Amino acid sequence: MTTKRRFLTQLGRRVRRPVRKLEAFPNRHPGRDYRVIIETDEFTALCPITGQPDFGTITVSYVPDKLIVESKSLKLYLWSFRQEGHFHEEVVNRILDDLVRAIKPRTMEVKGTFNVRGGIAITVTAGHPG
Repeated sequence: MTTKRRFLTQLGRRVRRPVRKLEAFPNRHPGRDYRVIIETDEFTALCPITGQPDFGTITVSYVPDKLIVESKSLKLYLWSFRQEGHFHEEVVNRILDDLVRAIKPRTMEVKGTFNVRGGIAITVTAGHPG
């Protein structure tokens, strides 16, 4: 099975702006349960009340079925939250919902570990199936 370019419209292209479009490619081992873990410590969104930036680490852990999320599209997708206001709990659940919709994994967990702000650290974990 070969990966056809039509599946990956963002890979190899110059990035000028964030894009909320998750892309995927075929899983070459759909009969095997294995875990894919993707982590970035560069996630940023704005506080929906104060407009101040919130920084955090997003970890996506999943067992794929027929599709694998393409990492550059995930990077651009996460980047798209940078200028938007979101509560931590909402953004983690939205990332989970969008990824599940895009790749239909067997299982998935999205964890957001947000930097301490005002003396309080917040970690949110959402899973599928829930």
